[in-house]
Amino acid sequence: MSTKGSAPREIAVPVSMFGSLRAELEREAGTLPTVHALHHAGYASGVAAAPSLAGNGESDHGALGQEAFWSRFSDFFDKRGWGKIRHEQRHRAVGILSSTDWAEASATEGGPEASCHFTTGFLSGILSELAGGPVAVLEVGCRMRGEGTCQFAFGSEGAIHQLYGRLLDDADLDGALAAL
Repeated sequence: MSTKGSAPREIAVPVSMFGSLRAELEREAGTLPTVHALHHAGYASGVAAAPSLAGNGESDHGALGQEAFWSRFSDFFDKRGWGKIRHEQRHRAVGILSSTDWAEASATEGGPEASCHFTTGFLSGILSELAGGPVAVLEVGCRMRGEGTCQFAFGSEGAIHQLYGRLLDDADLDGALAAL
């Protein structure tokens, strides 16, 4: 347990934990409750992990330039075994985080749906905490669906809701972003 103001205690677990946890939850509770449970647990974990991102006690991430912030953000995940993550600002209201080796997505399991439910919650929690307000995250690409890259769109709840609606209307990501 961490003390107030210190980074939370961390442990290492095998990546297979994500698949095992998802499978057991689905077996016990069903698909939709599993998605919600993993997302909520991820969000709470992301909020708790936000102080660890500073590492050296810095708390003003706004003082960092964008390039330095996203480099630190990527290093945070890479050093903990999540994978390398890259930031792109492809729309003024929506950023994209991409990874070709993201830990929660197993390219060997496969399925028709996006599967990084814990990650979407975790990213929302950590970004919301760092931004000082709500940041919504939507998984828009997944290696488990056979895509080469996991992609997570993030922005305001309104922008992400609009993006989701456009994606449901069969728009591809670039088309959906262009239509926002």
